Amino acid sequence: MEESLELFGIIKKGMGIRDIDLVDYSPLVLAYIGDSIYEIIVRTCVVTKGNTQVNKLHKKSSSYVNAHSQAVIIMSLMDKLTDEEIRIYKRGRNAKSVTMAKNATISDYKKATGFEALMGYLYLNNETDRMLELMKSGLDYLEKNEK
Repeated sequence: MEESLELFGIIKKGMGIRDIDLVDYSPLVLAYIGDSIYEIIVRTCVVTKGNTQVNKLHKKSSSYVNAHSQAVIIMSLMDKLTDEEIRIYKRGRNAKSVTMAKNATISDYKKATGFEALMGYLYLNNETDRMLELMKSGLDYLEKNEK
């Protein structure tokens, strides 16, 4: 049987991080970490497809790591989400942010923030397998329908 690696659990143990209660966290904090974990996973996928110029890697990664793409991804996932995941997504989507979208509609920006909050929640809740399952499904959808 394949053992599941829970990335946050490994980092938590290795860095001596204390237990956290996600109920206490703002959805924007969840989106902050979710944005980072999503980007590192996208970059990992792009880099492992072949050694190429960094500017080409950046361009490819940026096509997935932007508000519009994240909005498309979350909309493609809605019927796959649990009630709890929908609740987390909506908390992120509806959060009042002091920053606004630079190159996206307000609607896409809010959906993307909700997506990032959900990814951050799954990551910090040590649900790496579920986070990756949703990311893969969303990225596959994006690849088939948007690129």
